[in-house]
Amino acid sequence: MRETQLQVRTKVWGNMQCTEGTLSLQQQRWMQEAFSMAHEALVNGEVPVGCVMVFKDTVVWRGNNEVNVTKNATRHAEMVAADEVLSWCRQQDLAPDSVFPHTTLYVTVEPCVMCTAALRFLRIKAVVYGCRNERFGGCGSVLSVHSDNLPNTGKSFQCISGHRAQEAVDMLKSFYRGQNPNAPIPKVKEGAQLEEQT
Repeated sequence: MRETQLQVRTKVWGNMQCTEGTLSLQQQRWMQEAFSMAHEALVNGEVPVGCVMVFKDTVVWRGNNEVNVTKNATRHAEMVAADEVLSWCRQQDLAPDSVFPHTTLYVTVEPCVMCTAALRFLRIKAVVYGCRNERFGGCGSVLSVHSDNLPNTGKSFQCISGHRAQEAVDMLKSFYRGQNPNAPIPKVKEGAQLEEQT
């Protein structure tokens, strides 16, 4: 017997339409895998974002950010996942345009604008994410790249937000409370003074 599909309700925040829902037990397990990958990233000194790519109910990739380890600012979890799924497609002798429209991304944090645009070009089916990305979010928090009418940019896709959002926020806070050893040394203009916080 198949588990119940996602039950959703729609909320509107400003001009953003965002779907929140109750995930099936299987979907909750996939999100748990994403959170496990985020925790692994945190332990390894990466921004704690983890994700799982699921094609037709089969996990084809799981992983996390690789920005610090690769010293490449584009190696967000979603971009690494997309590259790995493309590689998996080659190994399985499958055309990517027959895989991504049947693939859902489960990720702990809303994809940024760059990642959302890449997912749109790939024609991904849906993205399920934990917390909103208030600074760089491409699935409605900053821009609605996932759903806007953007000619010649792939296909819009569904986003489901809010599953274990506070847990995702807490992991990010934990990372940013610590010192990121891979962050560039801040440059201060000569004569400039930093304000002391009281």
